[in-house]
Amino acid sequence: EEPSFSDLPTAMLGRGFRRAAGLALGSGALLAAHSRLDDRRVPSSWPVRSAAACEAAASELPTFRRDDVAKHAGGDAGVWVMLGSRVFDITHFIENHPGGMDKIMMAAGKSLEPFWALYRQHVERAGEDGSIEAKEHVEQLLQEYQIGWLHPDDVKEAAACARAADDPYANQPARHPALKVLSEIPCSAELPASLMMDSWLTPAPLWYVRHHHPVPDLDADSFRLRVHGLGVQDREYSLAQLQALAQKAEVAVTVQCGGNRRGEYNDVRKTSGNEWGTGAISNARFGGVRLSDVLRDAGVSQPAEAVRAGVQHVHFEGSDGCRVSVPAKKALDEAGDVLLAWEMNGEPLPRDHGYPLRVLVPGHVGVRQVKWLTEVQLAEEDAPGMWNRGLAYKVFGPSVTSVTEEEIAATPTMQEMPVQSMIAEPRPNAKLDAGSPVDVRGVAWSGGGRGIVRVDVSADGGASWHKATLAEGSEQPPDRAWAWTFWEAEVPVAEAEGATTIICKATDAAHNSQPESVAGIWNLRGLNNNSWHRVPVVAIGDGDDDEAASEPQAAAAPAPPARSNSRYGGAFESSEPPAPPSEPRYGGAFRK
Repeated sequence: EEPSFSDLPTAMLGRGFRRAAGLALGSGALLAAHSRLDDRRVPSSWPVRSAAACEAAASELPTFRRDDVAKHAGGDAGVWVMLGSRVFDITHFIENHPGGMDKIMMAAGKSLEPFWALYRQHVERAGEDGSIEAKEHVEQLLQEYQIGWLHPDDVKEAAACARAADDPYANQPARHPALKVLSEIPCSAELPASLMMDSWLTPAPLWYVRHHHPVPDLDADSFRLRVHGLGVQDREYSLAQLQALAQKAEVAVTVQCGGNRRGEYNDVRKTSGNEWGTGAISNARFGGVRLSDVLRDAGVSQPAEAVRAGVQHVHFEGSDGCRVSVPAKKALDEAGDVLLAWEMNGEPLPRDHGYPLRVLVPGHVGVRQVKWLTEVQLAEEDAPGMWNRGLAYKVFGPSVTSVTEEEIAATPTMQEMPVQSMIAEPRPNAKLDAGSPVDVRGVAWSGGGRGIVRVDVSADGGASWHKATLAEGSEQPPDRAWAWTFWEAEVPVAEAEGATTIICKATDAAHNSQPESVAGIWNLRGLNNNSWHRVPVVAIGDGDDDEAASEPQAAAAPAPPARSNSRYGGAFESSEPPAPPSEPRYGGAFRK
C-alpha cells in the first residue's frame, strides 16, 4: 500500500552508489553512502556500536563547536548535522533524499533530534531529555558519516533544542487490535492470516497499513486535486466536483505491498525493511471516478491525443510528499480501471487509507496506490525521486549484493506484480492426523489483471499435488481480474509421522507460475517474493491424539467460517443485506 523505504546495510551498496546516497532524514530512511570525507572519516569496517564506543575508538576525530556546525548549512560549505555528541557531513546525500532536498535542508547545520522526533522510523528509543538512540542499521550508517565530536558545553544545549512541543503522532487514527503490528510509529501492520478469508472484501479496520509519516488529517471541503501537464488543461477539482463529474465507478481491487513475504527472504540472506509475513495484502471494493473521465474533462478526449503530446507517464502525488508514476498506457486507458476513489467498501475512505481521495492503479504494486492524492500530472518522463528512480523498488538478481548508481538507473522500477498465492489455513505448526485429509484454504492473485486459472496444493512437501477448487473471485474477467481469488482443497497429509510441509502454487491466465525456490529469487531489497508458499505442520499418529488436543492448534483444521459477501463479513458482519447478484462486483467495464 505504501512505499517501503527501509535502511540497507552499507555492505549492500556499491562504492559508486555510496558516494551518491546516504542516511535518510524525513521520508523514510533508505540508503547509506560514503560521503566525501577526508582522512578523519570513521572507517566503514567498524561494527555497529554505541556513540560511547565510537567515541572511545575515534578519539582522534576533532571537536567542533555548535557555531562551527552552523556554518555548514549548504552551498560551498557543505551540509553538516549533529546527533547527540557527534557531528556528521551529509553533503553528498542531500540530492538523493527520498523526502526531497527541502526537507533535509531544514536540518542543515543543526541537530537531527527535532526532525527525528517527527520521522521516527530512524529511532529505536527516545529519552525524556530529548536524547535519541538510533536503530541499529541507522547507527551503522551514521558511523560512516561521522567527522568529529560536538564540544561538551554544546551537547546539553543541543539536547534541549530537541524537545518538541507538539507530537505529530498524537492524532493518529485508532487501529484494530487484531492487526499484526510491525511498527507502531510510523505504523506498519499486517492483515492477520487467520482473518484473511473471513470476508472476500477485507474490512477496512483489518486492511493492512503502511506509513512513513503521521497520517494527514485533511478537510474534505477544502480539499483540491490539481490536474496538469502535457496535453491537458491545468485544472483544480474539489471533492464535490469530482463526485459530480461522471457516474460513480466501482472496482474491486487487491493491493499488495512490494515487500509482502519479505521475512522468508531473510532466512536465505538478510534483506532490508519490514519483515512482512503474508499479511501485507488486502482486498476492497473502491468507489470513485475513473481517471480517464477526469482527464477527458480536462481536455484529453482520447489516449492517442496525450501520446501525440508526448505523454509517456502519469505522476501521482499525495499530501505526504509521496510522488510516483505509472506508464501512460495503463493510466490513460479506460480498460486499465485506474480510479480516483473516495469510497472503500461503500463507506468514505478511512484516514489510514487515504481520506478524502486516493488513486487505485489495479494490478500494480502498492506504492503506486497513492493516498491523500493532491496532484495528477501528465509527463514525458517518470516521476523524479527515490520512489520511482531509486533503489527502493528495483529488483536485482539473487547474487547481487551491491549496486552502483548506473545499475540502479538502468533497472526498471516495479509496476505490475507477479502471480502469488498463500495458505491461510491450517496455521504453521498445526498438528494434523497422518494419512488423513486436511482442508487447506488460501488466496491467489496476479498483477496486471491476469486471472487465476489454477492453484495446486501439496500436503506432503511436494511429493504429490492436488488441484484446488477456485471460489470467490474466480468469476472475474481473466484479463481484468483486479481482485484476489479464494481457493480451497482437501488433500491427504503425509503417511509418515513427523514434520512435513503444506505447499501451494498458483498459475495465472498468462500461464505464469510461482517459482519453487525463495533462494532463486532473493534480491537485496526483499521484493516480489512469490515463491511457493510453505507452511510447516506436524503429522501425528493415533497415539498422539491426547497430546495434540492439549496444544493451542487443533489436531484437525477447523471447519471454515461462513463467508459473507457483505462489506465486513465474519466477525465484522454488517447488518446490511448482501448486494443483489445483479450488482457487478469486480468493476472492469462495469459501473454502478
